[in-house]
Amino acid sequence: MEERRFYLSSTDKKIGGVCGGIAEYFGIDPLLVRVGFLFMVFGMGCGLLLYILLWILAPRNDIQNGYQK
Repeated sequence: MEERRFYLSSTDKKIGGVCGGIAEYFGIDPLLVRVGFLFMVFGMGCGLLLYILLWILAPRNDIQNGYQK
C-alpha cells in the first residue's frame, strides 16, 4: 500500500497551496475545500488561523526531475 502524506500543493495553489494540498490528499475538488475554509472563516471564525498554521507547518511538495524534495 502506498503511503499518503499531506503536502502543500505546488501545482494547484491560489495563496499558499493549503487547499490544493488537502484536495490532493483526499482526492476531491479543491473548490470544495476552499468553500469549506470560507465557511470556517466567516461562520466559525477559526478558518484563517487554521489556514495560516497549515501554511507554516506543512511541508512543500516540490516535484523536480521526478522526485520529491
